[in-house]
Amino acid sequence: MAEPMAAKANSVRKTLNVSVPIERAFTAFTEEMGAWWPATHHIGKEPFAEVVVEPRTGGRWFERAADGSECEWGRVLAWEPPNRMAFSWHLQADWKFDPNPERASEVEIRFIADGAGKTRVELEHRGLERHGAGWEQLRTGVDSPGGWTFILENFAKALN
Repeated sequence: MAEPMAAKANSVRKTLNVSVPIERAFTAFTEEMGAWWPATHHIGKEPFAEVVVEPRTGGRWFERAADGSECEWGRVLAWEPPNRMAFSWHLQADWKFDPNPERASEVEIRFIADGAGKTRVELEHRGLERHGAGWEQLRTGVDSPGGWTFILENFAKALN
């Protein structure tokens, strides 16, 4: 069934194939994010030393600088290892954090076993219109070559 145009316009989808088992892909994505997340993609005053995904529904997703300061990015909405995780995205079009959950979009990542030792990773960033004025700019940013494409390329490189 075709997806309505409004849903397509309000979401970004990316797919990536990696040559590691599903469990490894999930672990690298959730426990090792600081090793592959682009250093240029932070909102704290200082560069991050690590990116943390607390491994449970309701957990925080945040960056921590070397000085211990933290900047929250969102909350874990779904935690289903090794198949799926989702988190809220509270960064607005100006790349500032807004704690209001009604102004947050969602990022869902599915990990699908695709043959012996291979995994297909499907990312959907949806509900971008929830960010209000300027949401189209945010969508353009996350769908640009420097957005989710770049982030997922870094993830794939870290697995090799």
